Amino acid sequence: MSYQNILVETENYITTLTINRPKKLNALNRETLSEIHDAFVELESDEETKVIILTGSGEKAFVAGADISEFADYSVEEGKDLAARGHKEVFDVIANFKKPVIAAVNGFALGGGLELAMAAHFRIASENAKLGLPETSLGVIPGYGGTQRLPQLVGKGRAMEMIMTAGMIDANQALQYNLVNHVTPLEDLMELAEKLAGKIMKNSTVAIAQAIEAINANYEDGVNGFEKEIEGFGKSFGTEDFKEGTSAFLQKRKAEFPGE
Repeated sequence: MSYQNILVETENYITTLTINRPKKLNALNRETLSEIHDAFVELESDEETKVIILTGSGEKAFVAGADISEFADYSVEEGKDLAARGHKEVFDVIANFKKPVIAAVNGFALGGGLELAMAAHFRIASENAKLGLPETSLGVIPGYGGTQRLPQLVGKGRAMEMIMTAGMIDANQALQYNLVNHVTPLEDLMELAEKLAGKIMKNSTVAIAQAIEAINANYEDGVNGFEKEIEGFGKSFGTEDFKEGTSAFLQKRKAEFPGE
């Protein structure tokens, strides 16, 4: 499938999805969000993809925010629909994706950009990265999960401060806040992302999918995460990956997981 605003490249079972609007600092417009949705739908069944790296083109920005010009004149109902569609079609899709999604934050990750990064399963950042949710400076609140995912990651107090002040934090602060897992020079960012993806791919894709579901269950209202873990643990015993993993361990050899 061809896209106008994103690049999708797969090599060695790692798919890099790059937001490609450098003149707009990779800002998210409706067309870009639609393309991200379509790409993830396609990647879900793509046997050549085991890990997705999400990043932005150029050296200045991951995603500098949403394209404000598109919604500046929206009504209350249109605004609500914008957020609901974004959650359903993009941000929740990424958060609950069965294949690991790593956000490689290269530069500015602001507003919808930080929300996109937070939807990924974890984040790494370049030393020049700046992260923040500046929506209150525009008279609006984060609408793509920022008020929910940011406190989960950095704690309520820090999330309140970041959202209320509309300020940015640098990569090292983000690391201290547990918003990102690693910080590296910009030129090493993709190499680190691919190294982490390589470590992930040594393990069972089936087990990883179950782990993602169980971990996410802890943050869902009305869902017992422990019960989800027990269910996933039990399912593991019926997989070919479990048979291979345990056999390899007992035979003191490297496991070759079939992904079944």
